[in-house]
Amino acid sequence: MSDYADQTVAVLAVQGAFAEHEARLSELGAHYIELRQAADLRQNFDRLVLPGGESTVQGKLLDELGMLEELRARIAEGTPVLGTCAGLILLAHDLAAHDDKGTPRLATMDVLVERNAYGRQLGSFHTVQEMKGIGTVPMTFIRAPYIVSCGKEAEVLAEVDGTKDMEEVFQDIVKILGA
Repeated sequence: MSDYADQTVAVLAVQGAFAEHEARLSELGAHYIELRQAADLRQNFDRLVLPGGESTVQGKLLDELGMLEELRARIAEGTPVLGTCAGLILLAHDLAAHDDKGTPRLATMDVLVERNAYGRQLGSFHTVQEMKGIGTVPMTFIRAPYIVSCGKEAEVLAEVDGTKDMEEVFQDIVKILGA
């Protein structure tokens, strides 16, 4: 944690499980801010969390609130991002044809994603798998998106049942989350 004590994590707080992410960041002693409107983007932050929730709602709100392009630019410039569930969908460059309704997305991660690929709530499951650079971690899949394929710019960090999946997209921010 000491390596990141002077850094600020921005948590997208327009919809979804942002409070749960904030609670975990607090437990770890991390300083965080909420991004709720375009004016919040004027604050300095070093990392970004895109929480689970409804990706369609989040994408539309980012666009309507004038936040989409600024966040896209910051990610493209190298801001580390953790996207869980809906956050992964927002980050995906491409969605499966039947999922892509033209909803605004950040589209900064070189992956093809299928929404709700693990089925209904009853199809949810927990597992423990190896995460590259971290070790064994618990993973929870609740109507989670599935990464169908990764492009040259994406690195697979974990696989579940032989399928490539990054329900929790760990990049540099994984260190601040306690790995």
